[in-house]
Order: sequence, then C-alpha cells, then structure tokens
Amino acid sequence: MTKSTSDTMSGETPGKTSDKAISSWVDLSAYNTLAIPALAKELCVVRHVEELQTCIARVKQENLPFLILGEGSNTVFLQDYDGVVVLNRLTGIELVSQTQSTVTVKVAAGENWHDFVAYCVSRQWYGIENLALIPGTVGAAPIQNIGAYGMEVKDTISELEAFDVSSEEVLSISNDACEFGYRESRFKRDWVGNKIITSVHFTLSKEKALKLDYPALAQNLTHDSSLKQVFDEVVSIRTQKLPDPKQIPNAGSFFKNPVVSVSDYQALQQRYPDIVAFEHGQKMKLAAAWLIEQAGWKQKQVDGVRVHQHQALVVINPERRPGEAIQGFAQALKDDIQQRYGVMLEVEPRLIRLTK
Repeated sequence: MTKSTSDTMSGETPGKTSDKAISSWVDLSAYNTLAIPALAKELCVVRHVEELQTCIARVKQENLPFLILGEGSNTVFLQDYDGVVVLNRLTGIELVSQTQSTVTVKVAAGENWHDFVAYCVSRQWYGIENLALIPGTVGAAPIQNIGAYGMEVKDTISELEAFDVSSEEVLSISNDACEFGYRESRFKRDWVGNKIITSVHFTLSKEKALKLDYPALAQNLTHDSSLKQVFDEVVSIRTQKLPDPKQIPNAGSFFKNPVVSVSDYQALQQRYPDIVAFEHGQKMKLAAAWLIEQAGWKQKQVDGVRVHQHQALVVINPERRPGEAIQGFAQALKDDIQQRYGVMLEVEPRLIRLTK
C-alpha cells in the first residue's frame, strides 16, 4: 500500500544533464520555472543522501559556493551562478507509523509536491488537499511554509531530517525548532546554506477533516463533499487562475500578502472601502493581488516581463528574459504600490546572485 524508499512518484526533471551526476557550465533554464537563461559553473545531481554527503564534502574541501535546487519554482537567478548547483533528486515514501485515526509518512525531499498530495488523497489521508498543485518539491514546502485556501504545511509536519553542512550529519529536527511563520521558517534565515532538508515526516488524518472556510472553496463544496472532490476543486481553481510553468514561465505567487496593523488597515479601508483583507492574529493580512490589480499592473508588461492576466500575484516571463529584467519589473511594481498605498510588498522567490 505504501511505497518503499527505492520507489518514486516523480519523473526526472527534463534537461541535458539528467543522466550525469556532475556537469560543467550547465544552462539552468530547464531547471527553474521562470525559464531564466542562466549558467551554473557546475551542476551536481544527487539521488541518494550518500551522494549529497559526498558532494557537500567536496564543496567544503574546495571552498566552493553552492546552492540547493529542487524544481526551481521559487528561484530567480539574477546572474550566472559561479559555483555548484546541487540538484535534489532524493525520492521515496515510507510508512513510519499509524493509529486508528492518523498516519505518519516519511517523504524524501526530491519528491514532487503535487504528486505527493495526490498520493495522500488516493489513500484518504486528510490534511494537505488544499495545497494541491503548488509547484515545487516536498523538501521546498517547509522552507517557506507553503499555504493555500486556509491550510499551511506546518500543521501537518511532525518532524524532518536535514543534512547539517557543518557537522556533515543528518539531523532530526522538530516542528517547533523550525520556527514556522507566514511563508517563513529558519531555513530562510539562520539555517540558509547549513541545513539541507533530506526528508519530511507528515502526520495526516484518516478521519474526515475538511477545511472549506475560503470563499473560493465554499462556493462549490460542503462538508459532505469527498476528499477527492475537494482536491479536484482546488486543482480546477488553480488551473483556471494560474498558468502552467511548462507553458508560460512563472514562479507561482511572486509577492507575499503584506501584514499590517489593524489601525493601518482601518486607515486604508477609509480610503479604499473595497480593499480585501483577512484577519491574521492580532493584525490584518492585505490581499496583495487586490493592491496590484487596483494599481493597474494586471497584464502590464515591462521589458518582456508582465503580470498574468488571471492572477495579479503571478509574474510571468514569456520571453525568457534574464533575472535582472524580472527583478527590475518587480521593483517598479513594489515602488508603485508603496507610493499609492504606503505598503511594501515582499518578493516570495529567493533572488540568487553569485559571480566572480
């Protein structure tokens, strides 16, 4: 019923280096979903933890810069990468434990996220169905604590394993130690470049537990709906609103929803009665898509880069422009939003710059 650690759901990422463990001066356009034409001085493909250990040991010995890359769905290469890009292709799913009401599975970091969600839905395991069709790998999910339609991945992670670059050991890390927040974790702060996620443990429910608070889901679903119906609805909504990176290069949501104080929100609401926002603890989370669309940026194009016609959070790169064009476009948009609303948008994808 479950897959052994030698099995995989994910096919090999397309690209001319798929059969080689190490290649020199590799075009990364096939390895990032924005299709940015950047080169890597060296690309190292790791399919087992032992290969990762060997690769990192050599990188340390030769004092080389390195970057861990999954499916490149959250990465903007601003220039060529004059170092080693380590392509994470660790695969496998393993049943860890189960009770009458829950199941815990260990999933290798290189597995495709959406395929894993579909895998769980097919087994009637509840907890991540609202996160269907989010691009990227399982190992990338905890880094920015992916979320959608009222769910965040942190709520299903019991622990994870990560390779510690300093000690060269694989460590078990608890959920609390990751310090998850809104699109945030320690993997984006003090653990950058030192802890490499190799697998994630998810504890999911065998009992029906749907989360349908979001209007987009509540419109066509009820708590009598099946898990598969919820999954299909999420896929349908995202397919209609979000472009397929294989057809139109993009990195999904490019901006975070800004979190502001209640007083700042109320001041904005007085000026813009239709502004869209959600409660976020003791603060308010503004809908960045509303700000961007109202400011006239939807479908606006600059230097071959533009905002997608159906989703204002998505920046697309149809002309395969370099990363600096994307950064310039994003900065112009951010400056305009700050001038209009007094709100600073934050870019979600990581911006990578490394040259000699």
